[in-house]
Amino acid sequence: MIRFTQVSKSFGTRCVLQDLDLEIRKGELTFIIGKSGEGKSVTIKHMMGLLKPDSGQIYVEDTDITQLDDAALQQVRKKFGILFQHAALFDSMTVEENIQFPLREHTNLTEAQIDHRVSEVLDQVDLPHSHKKYPDALSTGEKKRVGLARALAAKPQILLYDEPTTGMDPLISEMIDELIVRVNQMEKDITSIVISHDLKAALATADRIIMLYQGRVELAGPPSVFTKAASPVVRQFFSGSVEGPMEFL
Repeated sequence: MIRFTQVSKSFGTRCVLQDLDLEIRKGELTFIIGKSGEGKSVTIKHMMGLLKPDSGQIYVEDTDITQLDDAALQQVRKKFGILFQHAALFDSMTVEENIQFPLREHTNLTEAQIDHRVSEVLDQVDLPHSHKKYPDALSTGEKKRVGLARALAAKPQILLYDEPTTGMDPLISEMIDELIVRVNQMEKDITSIVISHDLKAALATADRIIMLYQGRVELAGPPSVFTKAASPVVRQFFSGSVEGPMEFL
């Protein structure tokens, strides 16, 4: 679904991505992991064409998006839905208005169709009676679920989760993890990408894990590959040890 070929990106003298080769497979739930500063968020921004690489190619399906102008990039971005780290709901809008917003902006659905879709995605995230609530009346977990409903509303082909459980207590984190898996199972054609530090969730729920280190893929594969990895970088990261080749600043 997405492929990076020899992608490099620097900001000033700091090289964040270095000849990165990366593949996201269609229909899978992929976790991208790595310590802070290893380029996870920069990688996501490149996928959506929000950043252009200094060199290399980025394919979304069969299209090299590094060659597209702004108008063509806008069309590619319609393939994506994103759940932001803090949900990013509009406080002045009700739950249903938050979900209606992208549908009105980016689709030609009728009002009746929009209303139906709002109810449909709220059912998917287990908030069937929350249409008229405002964000300040929602719990942290409920805000996340509304954010996910909004991301799903326009039926994206690719769903991005930006550190969905950061700062959550363990119970809410587990609920969000279960919801991510359920959405990926219900939406058969959707490709889900999770940026996360949550190793437990990655091992328990991912079809595939990609670990970034020093601007490249250190290891990619199913969770079983990571539990048996010989790489000292992977072993250090999964053990949480300060001893090893990785430096913690």
